[in-house]
Amino acid sequence: MYCHYDGYPEFNGVKLQEHFNSFQKAAGLIDGGDISCLWTNAGWNNEVLPETAPLYYSSRGEDCPPRLDANKYDYLADGEEYAYIYTLNNEWVCYNRYQFEDNRMPEVVEIPVPVAV
Repeated sequence: MYCHYDGYPEFNGVKLQEHFNSFQKAAGLIDGGDISCLWTNAGWNNEVLPETAPLYYSSRGEDCPPRLDANKYDYLADGEEYAYIYTLNNEWVCYNRYQFEDNRMPEVVEIPVPVAV
């Protein structure tokens, strides 16, 4: 799935670890399709929403289902700045897509540890 806003590990990476930290939660997030923002309480008209959650394009009537790639290489070759994969080890891994050239795999970037509130 595509996320338009703030894909940096310091935001999206942290929010993925905080709120989508199981296979079921990660799969549910992805199954919803493309999003404008991963974690917000602002709606499409800048209204305050009753819950903080992903802002799916489908909530404004767009049809943006998740994309299915044949393999990790195809997924990472799509051209976004950062790419995230939920692994079989039940953790999120972030790839820096700026490093994707000469058919080399992108560099893995550390996701900051979420701060307890």
